[in-house]
Amino acid sequence: MVVALLFLFPFLSLIVFFLFRFATAYGDFTLMSKKHPKREEIEDKVVWLTGASRGIGEILANQLASLGAKLIISARNEAELERVRTQLKGKHAPGEVKILPLDLASGEESLRKAVEKAESFFPGSGVDYMIHNAAFERPKSSALDVTEEGLKATFDVNVIGTITLTKLLAPFMLKRGRGHFVVMSSAAGKTPAPGQAVYSASKFALNGYFSSLRSELSQKGIRVTVICPGPIATSNNAGSRVPSEKRVPAEKCVELTIIAATHGLNEAWISYQPVLAVMYLVQYMPSIGYWVMDKIGKNRVEAAAEKGSTYSLSLLFGKKKAS
Repeated sequence: MVVALLFLFPFLSLIVFFLFRFATAYGDFTLMSKKHPKREEIEDKVVWLTGASRGIGEILANQLASLGAKLIISARNEAELERVRTQLKGKHAPGEVKILPLDLASGEESLRKAVEKAESFFPGSGVDYMIHNAAFERPKSSALDVTEEGLKATFDVNVIGTITLTKLLAPFMLKRGRGHFVVMSSAAGKTPAPGQAVYSASKFALNGYFSSLRSELSQKGIRVTVICPGPIATSNNAGSRVPSEKRVPAEKCVELTIIAATHGLNEAWISYQPVLAVMYLVQYMPSIGYWVMDKIGKNRVEAAAEKGSTYSLSLLFGKKKAS
């Protein structure tokens, strides 16, 4: 026991260091070293954004429009897209903003038509940025409680639809010799996520696909930026948030996403502690990181069932922080 404690002490000290030294940080070291987005990387570029009708997608649309992007906004709800468009302000907004209703689960032929339409919106300028923001997430539950319907719904949108859209759009980018995919993944795609097993699996799949795509196409002018946010405060989750949970404001998450993309970062992590510390541990000291998550797992699932905080450090000690 004493030997084990002596072995673990340096690693536990590292966790404490992360928690206190970077307690107010929003993201990983590389991301935080970049202070501002590069406007010239966005201005007059065609940016296609999915999941644009609410939450992070709506805020992305606002910030991209203000930077002078030529926007194509997509989601299933056309009326909501119209609402978003009327609020946009920028060099090409709202007048030149294009609305393209899209259901990622609609199948390859439907997505092919959407890609062809997106490519034709701005004559002489195809899609420069494809921002994959649309996602499907169900309430937290045990990994063994997932239904076939929930499994299929999650993977149809988060994985199959997103990859299919990429596969159909990439040849146009390759023909031009340039293009940039920005993927809104999740911290749940980098670490175990007890209570979110299927969602986590879909994000691990996205990370694997797009990291491989980057390696295959980077020398042909195609960039890929994978964004891995932790808990974010958006209008979508306002009614279900636990007051004690510390979440990065959606506006800040979007700002950092655009910074990461315009600086050409391969991957960026956006979160407060303790999620960032766990991500570093799993990435660089996996045995310790997985040990931490194994200690948290059962308590996190129970906390979710009781509507308590699922991002509290107290879960490591078997305590479910009160809401």
